[in-house]
Amino acid sequence: MAPILIRPKKTFTAEEVKQHNSETDCWIIIGLTSKKVYNITEYLDDHPGGVEVMMEFAGKDATSMFEEVGHSAQA
Repeated sequence: MAPILIRPKKTFTAEEVKQHNSETDCWIIIGLTSKKVYNITEYLDDHPGGVEVMMEFAGKDATSMFEEVGHSAQA
């Protein structure tokens, strides 16, 4: 299962995203210029890096980690 982009036209505050920081409700922010919020809850177990690495950024901006690892444009 792939991460789900949450309402592309909606704007979320960092405080709103911060509330979604558990394995049962996990959102992250990704994007250098155009920040997007993703619900990765259903994807946690499928992520090649494991749940632990994803939970480090639960409810936070994960752009640096995402870019550092060198994900493809499809990731």
